[in-house]
Amino acid sequence: MNESDVSTKYGECRCCLTMGEHRDLMLEYEWNGSREVYFKIFLECFNLFLSTNSRKSTLICTTCILRLRDASSFKKMVLEAERNLLSYNLNRDNSIVQLQDLQKPIENEENEQLFEIKNEKFDNSEGSDIEQNEANSDTDGLEEDIVKITNKSYTDSIRDTFCKIKNNNRTEKLAYIYNASVILENSNVTPFKPKHQNGCFYCRMIFDDLSKLREHQKKHTKAELKRVLRSYGAENFVVYVDVTDLKCTICNEPVLNLNELKIHLIKEHKKKMQEFPDRVVPFKLTPGIFECQVCKCNFETFGSIERHMNVHFRNYVCKECGTGYVTKCRLKVHSKQHIGGSFPCETCKKVYSTPVKLKNHIDVVHKMIKRFKCAKCDERFTEYFRRQKHMVEVHGVAPLEYKCNVCEKSFDRKYMLSMHMKRDHLEERDYQCELCSYTCFTKNELKVHMIKHNGERIFECTVCKKSYARKKTLREHMRIHNNDRRYACKSCGQAFVQNCSLKGHIKTHHPELLVP
Repeated sequence: MNESDVSTKYGECRCCLTMGEHRDLMLEYEWNGSREVYFKIFLECFNLFLSTNSRKSTLICTTCILRLRDASSFKKMVLEAERNLLSYNLNRDNSIVQLQDLQKPIENEENEQLFEIKNEKFDNSEGSDIEQNEANSDTDGLEEDIVKITNKSYTDSIRDTFCKIKNNNRTEKLAYIYNASVILENSNVTPFKPKHQNGCFYCRMIFDDLSKLREHQKKHTKAELKRVLRSYGAENFVVYVDVTDLKCTICNEPVLNLNELKIHLIKEHKKKMQEFPDRVVPFKLTPGIFECQVCKCNFETFGSIERHMNVHFRNYVCKECGTGYVTKCRLKVHSKQHIGGSFPCETCKKVYSTPVKLKNHIDVVHKMIKRFKCAKCDERFTEYFRRQKHMVEVHGVAPLEYKCNVCEKSFDRKYMLSMHMKRDHLEERDYQCELCSYTCFTKNELKVHMIKHNGERIFECTVCKKSYARKKTLREHMRIHNNDRRYACKSCGQAFVQNCSLKGHIKTHHPELLVP
């Protein structure tokens, strides 16, 4: 069944629960010249047999399809690598390989794929430049290690490993360049640098208006595009694009999002995309509004939405905590957090994993450097949210408000809304006490609970000499001696020292108040 002959169906995605026009898991679609049934891919890739109960959705969204394809491709790559390792026979009779021999091209299937990509999209001169640049960059760190090796029995193995890494990185980067070029050359997306959202992707010019930036970037050629894309390393290759009023420039047809654009280019204009993780990240550069183009959540700053995009583009996942990242470079930076800190603060003795984090701590906590300036006056603040509070109270700016779509509560920070949803509505309780059946939402709550089992009673009441493990419990106890009856019944006015006493009173004497 051809993809063009199948219409989508409105409903809920079986995987991520997103509502929209989705494809059917059980139907056959055509993609890049091959046929695929998503139900079978789940079974082959994860050995997961999805239930086809009529009460459950059998739809899957475009984002989940792309992730499924990536997972399937990754499994095939791992199996192929395992087969190559098992069939590899080490030749111990060859002499030591000279370092210059490692620069010679290796003819294998990966090179054929490499030149196929290069010849399809780039001319020969540009392809040779890419090859030379990649060879130089890939050998920088490996040559020093190879020179140190004198054991003849391992020389051939090192040569093959070196060449394989070099060719893999080169192929990977060329695929990223090719995929990005297909999107940028056949649509009206506007690429930009993350530090300056209205800054030109090709040169250093900055504009005060997105329309002026778009008009300016029309002057740059395709050769300049390839030059800029080649400047990225394979590990940190990522292109940010503005997708405002997105459309295909081949037929001028408007499209909803970047994924729909890719499908349109493949299906309608027979463009091919290499099967590598997606490195073109969509944004909408609306002044003062930072809305995620995947899940439609709003953020206060561009930095916060940029970090949020790692949630949707999980190309590399941390083995320790499961956090996903767009690029391998970002994953490497994150992984340092799990190694342990070696940069202590001389003032408060806290330890940080990097010099940058230590400097930020000293600047904010100890030096009290005020980095955030009010846009309306000259006052400065140490924190973003203190500045926001100042602008609301002094200048009458509308406060940030994130409303819960389940209850009537609202929050001034996005992460507080997320915590509320997980704690109160999804009822997540991932932390469990090893000594009893108690479960809780945060690690700190579990730590406080553990005082019941192993905490010393070091807080003593000066009046009755009772002891408590927590200072908070002692403070609550002191209300008895101070006759602090702060919890009053709304029905009869009777007041109590503790809230639990009030709840017991209502349950006994005013049960009608418990009815929602």
